[in-house]
Amino acid sequence: MKKLTAFALIALTLIACKKETKTITKVDPKTGKTETVTVEVSPEESAKPKAIADSSGVYKQKFILEKGATYPLVSYQREIQSLTAPDGKTMSATNETTDEMSVTVNDFKDNIYDLTLNMTGKRMSSSANGKTMVIDTKQAAPKDEALKMDYLVSKGLAGNKLNVKMDTYGNILSVTGFDSIYNNLKKAISGTVKDKKQQDAFIESFKTSFNENMMKEQLGKNLKLLPAKGAKIGEKWTDSEDIIPGKLKQNLTFTLLKVEDGKAEIGLTGVIPSKSDKQTQNGMTHTMSVGGTESGKIIIDENTGWLLNQNLNIKTTQKESVTDGKQTQTMSKNSTTSIIINPAYK
Repeated sequence: MKKLTAFALIALTLIACKKETKTITKVDPKTGKTETVTVEVSPEESAKPKAIADSSGVYKQKFILEKGATYPLVSYQREIQSLTAPDGKTMSATNETTDEMSVTVNDFKDNIYDLTLNMTGKRMSSSANGKTMVIDTKQAAPKDEALKMDYLVSKGLAGNKLNVKMDTYGNILSVTGFDSIYNNLKKAISGTVKDKKQQDAFIESFKTSFNENMMKEQLGKNLKLLPAKGAKIGEKWTDSEDIIPGKLKQNLTFTLLKVEDGKAEIGLTGVIPSKSDKQTQNGMTHTMSVGGTESGKIIIDENTGWLLNQNLNIKTTQKESVTDGKQTQTMSKNSTTSIIINPAYK
């Protein structure tokens, strides 16, 4: 009996000494570099409500962010293309883009977060035929004149900030501060684009793809990841998004795989429906078809609700042919794209 009692005491002691831990990702606001570390969680912190909360088996997402903390939102995209020309020759190219961003929590009042979106830097590279071209805002301007305009635009954006208002459920209420960015960008290109009318025309064109509506949509997609009604483990939900506005949509299916070890994990599969288009003009018929698939995984911090990592893979196949009824030329392009949010996450 004494041996049993002693064994029980040892077991209780081991359980009591086992401390809860969590994984956090720290960001250096100056460099944008991230570091993932495991830290101990105090009993008080362990008792705090979680951002991914379970109610009768249904998990819902909200945000519990720390005032003064900075959270990573780095985006990396790599596209590998293989093109087969009408003469049967195959060419390949690789394009990579990294957008270094982070979000700092300034304040939290009346269930509204006051956030700063920090645009730290941008890097783009393109490799084809044994040659690589690079644009990096942390390096000097490229010598190639054809790349200088892209460099100036990227350099003009780097170091800028936007103010974001977001509620606790990840709804982006407003994004402001664009006028300052437009003015900085205009100054950045003024050394190359001398004509004021051309400067104004460029900025107006830039506004169509970089504005409040665009940023609200993008931030919402990256942060609000569980449906508002919540989801059970194994439950699926669907969404769709335009690939070619008004012509081609991608259908996505999400599944809540698990919530454990301080993380919520979502699986994603998608289909780009095969779509064909045929047009005849001046005796020439042009036919094009496109289709593809998508798969990936999303990991959310259970304690804060923040996106820790998103890793998506998209494969598409595009075929084109041109014929005059006597002769036909065909061309095909296969593309594999990886989209990763917070690539430093391990």
